[in-house]
Amino acid sequence: MNYAAAKYFITKKLNEELATNLYYHGFHHTIDVLNASLMIAEIEEVRDDELMLLKTGALYHDCGFLKTYKDHEEAGCEIARETLPGFDYTTEQIDIVCGLIMATKIPQSPKTSLEQILCDADLDYLGREDFEFIAASLFREMTENNLISNEQEWNRLQVKFLNNHKYFTFFSKRLREQPKQNHLSSIQKIVDTY
Repeated sequence: MNYAAAKYFITKKLNEELATNLYYHGFHHTIDVLNASLMIAEIEEVRDDELMLLKTGALYHDCGFLKTYKDHEEAGCEIARETLPGFDYTTEQIDIVCGLIMATKIPQSPKTSLEQILCDADLDYLGREDFEFIAASLFREMTENNLISNEQEWNRLQVKFLNNHKYFTFFSKRLREQPKQNHLSSIQKIVDTY
C-alpha cells in the first residue's frame, strides 16, 4: 500500500478539478476531515495499516464530487476502485476504503470502528467553534445547486439534521456533542420566530 503516492494523486486531482462552487465540499473540507480523522484516531489508538486505510478513506471520501453531486459516495468508490490498485492497494484494502466512503452517506451508517471515526471526522464541525462559518459555506453551496431556496428552509433543515445526527466515537461524544447541542438550540430559537 503506497499511501504517499495515493495521497499525492487524489489531493492534486481534488485541488485542481473540483468545481469552484463547492464552497463546503471543496478540497479544504477533505483536509479538514483528514485532520479530524487523525485527531480521533490518536485517541482511539488506530495504528499501522488501519491508520493508512483511514487516511486513504478520508482523502477519498468526497472525491465522487469530481463526477457528480448526487450519489457522490458511489462515484467516489468507483474512483477508489479504478485508481488504488495502481498504488498497491489490495482488493480487501480497497473494500475497506469503499466501506469508509459509503459510511459517510447521510444518514451515516458506520459498521466498523474505522467507519465510525471517519463519520465523526466528516461532521466534526457540528460541534466546533467554526460551525457557523462552515454551515454558511454549505448554505451557499446548497443554494447555488438549487437544493434549498431560502434561509428559513435552511434553518429548518439544520434543526432536523442536528436532531437526527449522532456521534459514534468517545472523542466526539465527549468533546463535540454538547457544543453541537448548543448550536442546535441557537438555530431552534431562530426557527421558533418564523
